[in-house]
Amino acid sequence: MGNTNVHLSLPAVCIVWQTAMIILFGVFMRYDHESDAHWVEHRKHSNLTDIENDFYFRYPSFQDVHVMIFVGFGFLMTFLKRYSFGGVGFNFLIAAFGLQWALLMQGWFHWLDADGKIRIGIENLINADFCVAGCLIAYGALLGKVSPVQLMVLTLFGITLFAVEEFIIISVIHARDAGGSMVIHTFGGYYGLSVSWMLYRPNLHQSSRLQGSVYHSDVFAMIGTLFLWMFWPSFNSAICDHGDGQHRAAINTYLCLASTVLTTVAISSLFQKHGKLDMVHIQNSTLAGGVAAGTAAEFMLMPYGCLIVGFCCGIISTLGYIFLTPFMEKHLKIQDTCGIHNLHAMPGVVGGIVGAITAASASIEVYGHEGLVNTFDFMDKFKDMVPTTQGGHQAAGLCVALCFGIGGGIIVGAILRLPIWGDPADDNCFDDETYWEVRDKS
Repeated sequence: MGNTNVHLSLPAVCIVWQTAMIILFGVFMRYDHESDAHWVEHRKHSNLTDIENDFYFRYPSFQDVHVMIFVGFGFLMTFLKRYSFGGVGFNFLIAAFGLQWALLMQGWFHWLDADGKIRIGIENLINADFCVAGCLIAYGALLGKVSPVQLMVLTLFGITLFAVEEFIIISVIHARDAGGSMVIHTFGGYYGLSVSWMLYRPNLHQSSRLQGSVYHSDVFAMIGTLFLWMFWPSFNSAICDHGDGQHRAAINTYLCLASTVLTTVAISSLFQKHGKLDMVHIQNSTLAGGVAAGTAAEFMLMPYGCLIVGFCCGIISTLGYIFLTPFMEKHLKIQDTCGIHNLHAMPGVVGGIVGAITAASASIEVYGHEGLVNTFDFMDKFKDMVPTTQGGHQAAGLCVALCFGIGGGIIVGAILRLPIWGDPADDNCFDDETYWEVRDKS
């Protein structure tokens, strides 16, 4: 067994990095005009009321997204029979550190004012949660096989890579990705898979006795699934434009998710002995429609189009669990604990493709001139852009997400292979007792 003692390294990383956050927040972070005490003067000067403060538009969506990050993702990872503390506890650690670093990284790219300060408001909090989601997705591929110190390093680099690729895709390429099919799910999925490939364990079968679920752990994981499923319309619509864009994004996601459940159940039953359902499929593949709806969430996908996307994703994701995950472990040396390739990576790519096709086929007849300008932000230096060109930009955004996910994952994986992080031995993975005080050993 390797040295899993993180008695000094974990406290050192947490204290030093939190101290760094305090210093950086002190230097750079300030309230924006809607959260600053000067709002009263700004409100009077601009003839506004308190209800027009963005907090009242965005906070309900922020609450939903926040629940998804901490409860949804956390409980979804509790399916392993002896790794529930690690699933929900390390999810908590990653998210709490990641959102602080994300506020800084995204602030430097998007929110820096003329005084060199980052102005923070409710929308920043939502975007920070989105940023964290990419790292939590990556954690899914590594669940039970890495130390908490490795997870902190994974998060530090993951947030940094996310902020850069998001800036390139959204601000430079001018792709639209309201629900993050490309920016969050494709990047996070392939980032985690690439790190897992670099950290391949040829003798992981020595922990196979723990690499499974029991009845009650699957029920706990299903709680996470239901929270994610219920709140995904908020996730995809949280930062859309007020009005029709946000409204449409919620509807599109709602319909995609509903359709996905039926095809997941159908494929799971079809390929299981005696037509029984596999809980792994129901916990994960039922969410794939929400992932794929992300890029085109605020587009005129049409209600029937949403059902088609969800229908296809249920099939693709479930077949991925049945055939692709075992193939990847055996032939590609990628050990994907949670099957993030089937829930996030593939549906994220599907969402990017759907977004590119939907954008390229947009027309004035469907959107109206003002609707086209508003939906695709055809303003300023992009005022002469046409839908077919926008479709190409959407495809380019997907390529950037793939490159950052795969390339960044390989580099970070190489760093995490260093023998200094206190990761568990092959015969000691998927066990809470390695890093947690477990009082009930039954």
